[in-house]
Amino acid sequence: SAFVGSITGLPYSLNQSGLPLGLFLLVLVAFITDYSIILLIRGGNLSGTNSYQSLVRSTFGITGFLVLSLLQFLYPFIAMISYNIISGDTLTKVFQRLPGVGPGHILAERHFIIAVSTILFTLPLSLFRNISKLGKVSLLSMVLTVFILITVIIRAATLGPHIPPTENAWVFARWNAIQAVGVMSFAFICHHNSFMIYGSLKEQSLSNWSRVTHMSVGSAMIVSILFAATGYATFTGYTQGDIFENYCGNDDLATFGRFCFGISIITTFPLECFVTREVVSNVFFKGSLNNHAHVAVTLLIVAACTALSLAYDCLGMVLVLNGVVSATPLIFIIPSACYLKLSTERWFQGENRIPCLILIAGVFVMTTGLIMAVMFPQDCSHGAEMFYCATSNLSISPTPLTELLFQNSTQNSR
Repeated sequence: SAFVGSITGLPYSLNQSGLPLGLFLLVLVAFITDYSIILLIRGGNLSGTNSYQSLVRSTFGITGFLVLSLLQFLYPFIAMISYNIISGDTLTKVFQRLPGVGPGHILAERHFIIAVSTILFTLPLSLFRNISKLGKVSLLSMVLTVFILITVIIRAATLGPHIPPTENAWVFARWNAIQAVGVMSFAFICHHNSFMIYGSLKEQSLSNWSRVTHMSVGSAMIVSILFAATGYATFTGYTQGDIFENYCGNDDLATFGRFCFGISIITTFPLECFVTREVVSNVFFKGSLNNHAHVAVTLLIVAACTALSLAYDCLGMVLVLNGVVSATPLIFIIPSACYLKLSTERWFQGENRIPCLILIAGVFVMTTGLIMAVMFPQDCSHGAEMFYCATSNLSISPTPLTELLFQNSTQNSR
Protein backbone atom coordinates (compact mmCIF):
# COMPACT_ATOMS: atom_id res chain seq x y z
CA SER A 1 0.00 0.00 0.00
CA ALA A 2 2.80 2.41 0.86
CA PHE A 3 4.40 1.64 -2.49
CA VAL A 4 1.46 3.13 -4.42
CA GLY A 5 1.46 6.22 -2.22
CA SER A 6 5.14 7.03 -2.33
CA ILE A 7 6.04 6.03 -5.89
CA THR A 8 5.86 9.62 -7.18
CA GLY A 9 8.53 10.60 -4.64
CA LEU A 10 11.11 8.16 -6.06
CA PRO A 11 12.39 10.45 -8.88
CA TYR A 12 12.93 13.09 -6.15
CA SER A 13 15.10 10.61 -4.22
CA LEU A 14 17.37 10.34 -7.30
CA ASN A 15 17.50 14.15 -7.41
CA GLN A 16 18.79 14.05 -3.83
CA SER A 17 21.31 11.25 -4.25
CA GLY A 18 22.50 11.53 -7.87
CA LEU A 19 21.29 9.11 -10.57
CA PRO A 20 23.93 6.30 -10.49
CA LEU A 21 24.26 6.20 -6.70
CA GLY A 22 20.47 6.56 -6.32
CA LEU A 23 19.76 3.53 -8.52
CA PHE A 24 22.37 1.50 -6.59
CA LEU A 25 20.75 2.55 -3.28
CA LEU A 26 17.28 1.67 -4.60
CA VAL A 27 18.44 -1.87 -5.40
CA LEU A 28 20.22 -2.10 -2.03
CA VAL A 29 17.11 -0.98 -0.09
CA ALA A 30 15.04 -3.55 -2.05
CA PHE A 31 17.52 -6.33 -1.13
CA ILE A 32 17.56 -5.30 2.55
CA THR A 33 13.74 -5.15 2.57
CA ASP A 34 13.55 -8.62 1.05
CA TYR A 35 16.06 -10.02 3.54
CA SER A 36 14.45 -8.38 6.59
CA ILE A 37 10.91 -9.56 5.70
CA ILE A 38 12.22 -13.16 5.65
CA LEU A 39 14.19 -12.46 8.85
CA LEU A 40 10.96 -11.36 10.57
CA ILE A 41 9.23 -14.68 9.86
CA ARG A 42 12.37 -16.59 10.91
CA GLY A 43 12.31 -14.61 14.17
CA GLY A 44 8.62 -15.46 14.53
CA ASN A 45 9.37 -19.17 14.04
CA LEU A 46 12.24 -19.05 16.56
CA SER A 47 10.12 -17.36 19.23
CA GLY A 48 6.82 -19.09 18.45
CA THR A 49 5.04 -15.79 17.70
CA ASN A 50 2.72 -14.86 14.84
CA SER A 51 2.71 -11.04 14.69
CA TYR A 52 5.32 -8.27 14.55
CA GLN A 53 4.10 -6.96 17.94
CA SER A 54 4.22 -10.32 19.71
CA LEU A 55 7.69 -11.06 18.25
CA VAL A 56 9.08 -7.77 19.62
CA ARG A 57 7.25 -8.20 22.93
CA SER A 58 8.74 -11.68 23.41
CA THR A 59 12.29 -10.47 22.60
CA PHE A 60 12.40 -6.95 24.09
CA GLY A 61 9.52 -6.94 26.61
CA ILE A 62 6.96 -4.20 27.11
CA THR A 63 9.44 -1.37 26.28
CA GLY A 64 10.17 -2.91 22.87
CA PHE A 65 6.44 -3.44 22.31
CA LEU A 66 5.64 0.23 23.04
CA VAL A 67 8.51 1.54 20.84
CA LEU A 68 7.34 -0.69 17.97
CA SER A 69 3.70 0.35 18.51
CA LEU A 70 4.70 4.02 18.30
CA LEU A 71 6.63 3.42 15.04
CA GLN A 72 3.84 1.27 13.60
CA PHE A 73 1.39 4.06 14.38
CA LEU A 74 3.60 6.90 13.13
CA TYR A 75 4.50 5.29 9.82
CA PRO A 76 0.97 4.87 8.36
CA PHE A 77 -0.21 8.05 10.13
CA ILE A 78 2.43 10.21 8.39
CA ALA A 79 1.73 8.27 5.16
CA MET A 80 -1.93 9.32 5.38
CA ILE A 81 -0.87 12.96 5.78
CA SER A 82 1.26 12.64 2.63
CA TYR A 83 -1.68 11.02 0.77
CA ASN A 84 -3.91 13.98 1.63
CA ILE A 85 -1.22 16.43 0.47
CA ILE A 86 -0.95 14.49 -2.81
CA SER A 87 -4.71 14.33 -3.41
CA GLY A 88 -4.93 18.09 -2.77
CA ASP A 89 -2.07 18.76 -5.22
CA THR A 90 -3.08 16.38 -8.00
CA LEU A 91 -6.87 16.64 -8.07
CA THR A 92 -6.91 20.48 -8.06
CA LYS A 93 -4.85 20.36 -11.28
CA VAL A 94 -7.23 17.75 -12.76
CA PHE A 95 -10.26 19.97 -12.03
CA GLN A 96 -8.53 23.01 -13.54
CA ARG A 97 -8.72 21.26 -16.92
CA LEU A 98 -12.54 21.42 -16.72
CA PRO A 99 -14.17 24.30 -18.65
CA GLY A 100 -14.80 27.31 -16.41
CA VAL A 101 -12.55 26.13 -13.56
CA GLY A 102 -9.76 28.70 -13.21
CA PRO A 103 -7.08 29.19 -10.52
CA GLY A 104 -9.54 31.14 -8.31
CA HIS A 105 -12.31 28.51 -8.50
CA ILE A 106 -13.26 26.51 -5.39
CA LEU A 107 -12.37 23.23 -7.18
CA ALA A 108 -8.82 24.58 -7.59
CA GLU A 109 -8.53 25.13 -3.82
CA ARG A 110 -6.50 22.29 -2.24
CA HIS A 111 -8.04 22.70 1.24
CA PHE A 112 -11.52 22.26 -0.20
CA ILE A 113 -10.50 19.19 -2.24
CA ILE A 114 -8.79 17.53 0.76
CA ALA A 115 -11.86 18.15 2.97
CA VAL A 116 -14.35 16.89 0.35
CA SER A 117 -12.33 13.77 -0.61
CA THR A 118 -12.01 12.95 3.12
CA ILE A 119 -15.74 13.31 3.86
CA LEU A 120 -16.99 11.58 0.69
CA PHE A 121 -14.38 8.84 0.15
CA THR A 122 -11.54 8.21 2.60
CA LEU A 123 -13.56 8.42 5.82
CA PRO A 124 -16.41 6.09 4.69
CA LEU A 125 -13.87 3.57 3.30
CA SER A 126 -11.80 3.82 6.50
CA LEU A 127 -14.84 2.91 8.61
CA PHE A 128 -14.89 -0.69 7.27
CA ARG A 129 -14.02 -3.11 10.05
CA ASN A 130 -12.75 -5.88 7.76
CA ILE A 131 -9.65 -5.28 5.61
CA SER A 132 -10.71 -8.00 3.10
CA LYS A 133 -13.54 -5.65 1.96
CA LEU A 134 -10.78 -3.38 0.63
CA GLY A 135 -9.20 -6.14 -1.51
CA LYS A 136 -10.82 -5.02 -4.79
CA VAL A 137 -9.99 -1.41 -3.98
CA SER A 138 -6.27 -2.16 -3.52
CA LEU A 139 -6.26 -4.16 -6.79
CA LEU A 140 -7.68 -1.05 -8.50
CA SER A 141 -4.83 1.08 -7.10
CA MET A 142 -2.23 -1.39 -8.47
CA VAL A 143 -3.83 -1.26 -11.95
CA LEU A 144 -3.82 2.54 -11.80
CA THR A 145 -0.11 2.46 -10.84
CA VAL A 146 0.60 0.78 -14.20
CA PHE A 147 -1.20 3.62 -16.02
CA ILE A 148 0.80 6.19 -14.03
CA LEU A 149 4.07 4.45 -14.95
CA ILE A 150 3.11 4.45 -18.66
CA THR A 151 2.34 8.20 -18.44
CA VAL A 152 5.77 8.94 -16.94
CA ILE A 153 7.60 6.78 -19.53
CA ILE A 154 5.77 8.42 -22.48
CA ARG A 155 6.52 11.90 -21.14
CA ALA A 156 10.20 11.02 -20.60
CA ALA A 157 10.39 10.40 -24.35
CA THR A 158 8.21 13.31 -25.53
CA LEU A 159 8.75 16.07 -22.93
CA GLY A 160 12.25 15.23 -21.62
CA PRO A 161 14.19 16.35 -24.72
CA HIS A 162 12.59 19.84 -24.51
CA ILE A 163 13.72 20.50 -20.94
CA PRO A 164 17.39 21.51 -20.62
CA PRO A 165 19.16 19.29 -18.04
CA THR A 166 20.40 21.12 -14.95
CA GLU A 167 24.08 21.52 -14.20
CA ASN A 168 25.67 18.25 -12.97
CA ALA A 169 22.42 16.41 -13.77
CA TRP A 170 24.25 13.09 -14.25
CA VAL A 171 26.74 13.42 -11.38
CA PHE A 172 27.48 10.08 -9.63
CA ALA A 173 26.54 11.11 -6.07
CA ARG A 174 25.11 14.00 -4.10
CA TRP A 175 25.45 14.77 -0.40
CA ASN A 176 21.71 14.26 0.29
CA ALA A 177 21.91 10.52 -0.43
CA ILE A 178 21.08 9.51 3.16
CA GLN A 179 17.73 11.31 3.03
CA ALA A 180 17.08 9.59 -0.30
CA VAL A 181 17.41 6.22 1.48
CA GLY A 182 14.61 7.41 3.77
CA VAL A 183 12.27 8.09 0.82
CA MET A 184 13.18 4.72 -0.74
CA SER A 185 12.56 2.86 2.54
CA PHE A 186 9.15 4.51 2.73
CA ALA A 187 8.30 3.03 -0.68
CA PHE A 188 9.30 -0.54 0.16
CA ILE A 189 8.03 -1.05 3.68
CA CYS A 190 5.40 -3.75 4.16
CA HIS A 191 6.62 -5.29 7.41
CA HIS A 192 3.48 -4.38 9.34
CA ASN A 193 1.52 -6.77 7.06
CA SER A 194 4.12 -9.55 6.77
CA PHE A 195 2.73 -11.93 9.41
CA MET A 196 -0.83 -11.38 8.17
CA ILE A 197 0.19 -12.36 4.62
CA TYR A 198 2.31 -15.29 5.89
CA GLY A 199 -0.71 -16.54 7.84
CA SER A 200 -2.84 -16.45 4.69
CA LEU A 201 -0.45 -18.74 2.71
CA LYS A 202 -1.70 -22.29 2.06
CA GLU A 203 1.79 -23.68 2.57
CA GLN A 204 3.35 -21.88 5.55
CA SER A 205 7.03 -22.71 5.12
CA LEU A 206 10.11 -20.48 5.01
CA SER A 207 10.96 -21.60 1.46
CA ASN A 208 7.47 -20.72 0.19
CA TRP A 209 7.53 -17.40 2.07
CA SER A 210 10.96 -16.60 0.60
CA ARG A 211 9.64 -17.26 -2.92
CA VAL A 212 6.57 -15.02 -2.39
CA THR A 213 8.78 -12.28 -0.89
CA HIS A 214 11.37 -12.42 -3.72
CA MET A 215 8.60 -12.12 -6.35
CA SER A 216 6.80 -9.25 -4.60
CA VAL A 217 9.88 -7.19 -3.71
CA GLY A 218 11.50 -7.96 -7.09
CA SER A 219 8.52 -6.69 -9.09
CA ALA A 220 8.22 -3.60 -6.84
CA MET A 221 11.94 -2.94 -7.40
CA ILE A 222 11.62 -3.12 -11.21
CA VAL A 223 8.65 -0.70 -11.21
CA SER A 224 10.55 1.62 -8.81
CA ILE A 225 13.69 1.70 -10.97
CA LEU A 226 11.65 2.42 -14.12
CA PHE A 227 9.62 5.11 -12.42
CA ALA A 228 12.53 6.79 -10.62
CA ALA A 229 14.89 6.76 -13.61
CA THR A 230 12.40 7.94 -16.26
CA GLY A 231 10.93 10.59 -13.94
CA TYR A 232 14.35 11.95 -12.99
CA ALA A 233 15.67 11.81 -16.58
CA THR A 234 12.74 13.98 -17.72
CA PHE A 235 13.23 16.83 -15.21
CA THR A 236 16.78 16.27 -13.76
CA GLY A 237 17.51 18.87 -11.05
CA TYR A 238 14.00 20.38 -11.26
CA THR A 239 12.41 17.12 -9.99
CA GLN A 240 10.03 17.80 -7.09
CA GLY A 241 8.80 15.72 -4.13
CA ASP A 242 5.71 14.79 -6.16
CA ILE A 243 6.69 14.23 -9.79
CA PHE A 244 3.24 15.35 -10.98
CA GLU A 245 4.05 18.86 -9.72
CA ASN A 246 6.59 18.97 -12.58
CA TYR A 247 4.17 18.46 -15.46
CA CYS A 248 2.46 21.43 -17.08
CA GLY A 249 -1.16 22.24 -16.23
CA ASN A 250 -2.30 21.99 -19.86
CA ASP A 251 -0.73 18.54 -20.41
CA ASP A 252 -3.71 16.21 -20.93
CA LEU A 253 -1.72 12.99 -20.63
CA ALA A 254 -0.27 14.20 -17.30
CA THR A 255 -3.81 15.18 -16.25
CA PHE A 256 -4.91 11.58 -16.91
CA GLY A 257 -1.91 10.39 -14.85
CA ARG A 258 -2.83 12.80 -12.04
CA PHE A 259 -6.41 11.55 -12.07
CA CYS A 260 -5.26 7.90 -11.83
CA PHE A 261 -2.86 8.80 -9.04
CA GLY A 262 -5.47 10.80 -7.10
CA ILE A 263 -7.91 7.84 -7.22
CA SER A 264 -5.21 5.31 -6.23
CA ILE A 265 -4.22 7.51 -3.25
CA ILE A 266 -7.82 7.82 -2.04
CA THR A 267 -8.22 4.02 -2.22
CA THR A 268 -4.87 3.37 -0.46
CA PHE A 269 -5.59 5.71 2.47
CA PRO A 270 -8.05 3.29 4.23
CA LEU A 271 -5.44 0.49 4.27
CA GLU A 272 -3.09 2.72 6.26
CA CYS A 273 -5.93 3.83 8.55
CA PHE A 274 -6.62 0.16 9.25
CA VAL A 275 -3.03 -0.31 10.50
CA THR A 276 -3.07 2.79 12.76
CA ARG A 277 -6.42 1.77 14.25
CA GLU A 278 -5.13 -1.72 14.95
CA VAL A 279 -2.14 -0.31 16.86
CA VAL A 280 -4.42 1.93 18.96
CA SER A 281 -6.69 -1.06 19.60
CA ASN A 282 -3.76 -3.27 20.71
CA VAL A 283 -2.17 -0.69 23.01
CA PHE A 284 -5.24 0.91 24.61
CA PHE A 285 -8.17 -1.51 24.13
CA LYS A 286 -6.53 -4.95 24.54
CA GLY A 287 -7.06 -5.70 20.85
CA SER A 288 -10.83 -5.32 20.52
CA LEU A 289 -12.86 -2.21 19.72
CA ASN A 290 -16.64 -2.14 20.14
CA ASN A 291 -18.65 -0.32 17.46
CA HIS A 292 -18.66 3.07 19.22
CA ALA A 293 -14.92 2.94 19.98
CA HIS A 294 -14.23 1.81 16.37
CA VAL A 295 -16.04 4.85 14.94
CA ALA A 296 -14.55 7.26 17.51
CA VAL A 297 -10.94 6.09 16.97
CA THR A 298 -11.35 6.17 13.16
CA LEU A 299 -12.84 9.69 13.26
CA LEU A 300 -10.05 10.90 15.53
CA ILE A 301 -7.25 9.45 13.32
CA VAL A 302 -8.75 10.75 10.04
CA ALA A 303 -9.50 14.19 11.55
CA ALA A 304 -5.93 14.54 12.88
CA CYS A 305 -4.43 13.54 9.49
CA THR A 306 -6.70 15.92 7.61
CA ALA A 307 -5.94 18.84 9.95
CA LEU A 308 -2.17 18.31 9.61
CA SER A 309 -2.30 17.97 5.82
CA LEU A 310 -4.34 21.20 5.60
CA ALA A 311 -1.77 23.02 7.73
CA TYR A 312 1.39 21.67 6.06
CA ASP A 313 1.89 20.94 2.38
CA CYS A 314 5.56 20.14 1.71
CA LEU A 315 5.48 16.56 0.44
CA GLY A 316 9.25 16.04 0.00
CA MET A 317 9.88 16.80 3.67
CA VAL A 318 7.03 14.52 4.83
CA LEU A 319 8.43 11.61 2.76
CA VAL A 320 11.97 12.13 4.09
CA LEU A 321 10.83 12.35 7.73
CA ASN A 322 8.61 9.29 7.51
CA GLY A 323 11.42 7.39 5.83
CA VAL A 324 14.14 8.13 8.36
CA VAL A 325 12.00 8.24 11.53
CA SER A 326 9.67 5.27 11.06
CA ALA A 327 10.42 3.22 7.92
CA THR A 328 14.17 2.81 8.60
CA PRO A 329 13.79 1.33 12.11
CA LEU A 330 10.90 -0.90 10.95
CA ILE A 331 12.91 -2.29 7.99
CA PHE A 332 16.59 -2.15 9.07
CA ILE A 333 16.81 -2.03 12.84
CA ILE A 334 14.00 -4.00 14.56
CA PRO A 335 13.89 -7.23 12.45
CA SER A 336 17.71 -7.53 12.71
CA ALA A 337 17.73 -6.77 16.46
CA CYS A 338 15.02 -9.37 17.17
CA TYR A 339 16.80 -12.04 15.15
CA LEU A 340 20.18 -11.33 16.78
CA LYS A 341 18.62 -11.48 20.27
CA LEU A 342 16.96 -14.84 19.48
CA SER A 343 19.97 -16.35 17.72
CA THR A 344 22.29 -18.62 19.72
CA GLU A 345 25.36 -17.65 17.64
CA ARG A 346 27.57 -14.68 18.55
CA TRP A 347 27.27 -11.34 16.76
CA PHE A 348 29.33 -11.01 13.55
CA GLN A 349 29.61 -14.80 13.24
CA GLY A 350 28.04 -17.14 10.71
CA GLU A 351 24.47 -16.22 9.81
CA ASN A 352 24.51 -13.19 12.12
CA ARG A 353 26.90 -11.13 9.98
CA ILE A 354 24.30 -9.73 7.58
CA PRO A 355 21.73 -8.80 10.31
CA CYS A 356 24.58 -7.02 12.18
CA LEU A 357 25.52 -4.97 9.11
CA ILE A 358 21.87 -4.11 8.39
CA LEU A 359 21.38 -3.04 12.01
CA ILE A 360 24.44 -0.72 11.90
CA ALA A 361 23.35 0.71 8.51
CA GLY A 362 19.86 1.36 9.90
CA VAL A 363 21.13 3.26 12.94
CA PHE A 364 23.43 5.33 10.69
CA VAL A 365 20.68 6.18 8.15
CA MET A 366 18.20 7.06 10.90
CA THR A 367 20.47 9.38 12.91
CA THR A 368 22.19 11.04 9.93
CA GLY A 369 18.93 11.41 7.98
CA LEU A 370 17.18 13.00 10.94
CA ILE A 371 20.03 15.45 11.62
CA MET A 372 20.13 16.45 7.93
CA ALA A 373 16.33 16.82 7.72
CA VAL A 374 16.39 19.21 10.71
CA MET A 375 19.52 21.16 9.67
CA PHE A 376 18.71 21.45 5.95
CA PRO A 377 14.90 21.65 5.61
CA GLN A 378 13.58 21.49 2.04
CA ASP A 379 11.97 24.54 0.46
CA CYS A 380 8.76 23.82 -1.41
CA SER A 381 7.71 25.44 -4.64
CA HIS A 382 4.09 24.55 -4.61
CA GLY A 383 1.38 24.36 -7.23
CA ALA A 384 3.36 26.82 -9.38
CA GLU A 385 3.78 26.17 -13.09
CA MET A 386 7.39 25.35 -13.99
CA PHE A 387 9.34 27.80 -16.18
CA TYR A 388 9.35 25.44 -19.18
CA CYS A 389 5.52 25.53 -19.25
CA ALA A 390 5.50 29.29 -19.85
CA THR A 391 6.83 28.99 -23.42
CA SER A 392 4.02 28.43 -25.91
CA ASN A 393 6.19 25.87 -27.69
CA LEU A 394 8.14 23.58 -25.38
CA SER A 395 11.01 23.28 -27.84
CA ILE A 396 11.86 26.96 -27.30
CA SER A 397 14.60 27.13 -24.66
CA PRO A 398 13.87 29.39 -21.73
CA THR A 399 15.66 32.73 -21.67
CA PRO A 400 18.86 32.89 -19.59
CA LEU A 401 17.01 35.06 -17.02
CA THR A 402 14.17 32.57 -16.35
CA GLU A 403 16.74 29.78 -16.30
CA LEU A 404 18.81 31.70 -13.71
CA LEU A 405 15.77 32.54 -11.54
CA PHE A 406 14.69 28.94 -11.61
CA GLN A 407 18.18 27.59 -10.91
CA ASN A 408 18.31 29.82 -7.82
CA SER A 409 14.90 28.71 -6.59
CA THR A 410 15.79 25.02 -7.01
CA GLN A 411 19.21 25.56 -5.45
CA ASN A 412 17.44 26.84 -2.32
CA SER A 413 15.13 23.86 -2.34
CA ARG A 414 17.96 21.35 -2.18
